[in-house]
Amino acid sequence: MILAKFFSSGNELVGFEISGHSGYAEEGSDIVCASVSSCAYMVANTVTEIYHVDADIRLHDGFLKLVVPVSGAGELQKLFSGFELHLKALAEEYKSFLKVKNEIINY
Repeated sequence: MILAKFFSSGNELVGFEISGHSGYAEEGSDIVCASVSSCAYMVANTVTEIYHVDADIRLHDGFLKLVVPVSGAGELQKLFSGFELHLKALAEEYKSFLKVKNEIINY
């Protein structure tokens, strides 16, 4: 199962963490994994290459974590909220393969 966590500090989303494998299908044919991965990379690239926000990014097999400074989070709210909404819709359709959580973090 893929676990997606969205991090907030106060009223603002400041990042996310995606971990695990969905197990929906074989590697290369797994539409759940492909959907989540594609969206996560798009958001990460948009944060760093379009908004030029200095994000803390950690990446390895089956794991992507991105956290931005609170000072840079304001302009990213719609992007993060859209990503969260998208993953929640996928999780509703693929309940056994994707779970979305929210977590408050302190800086």
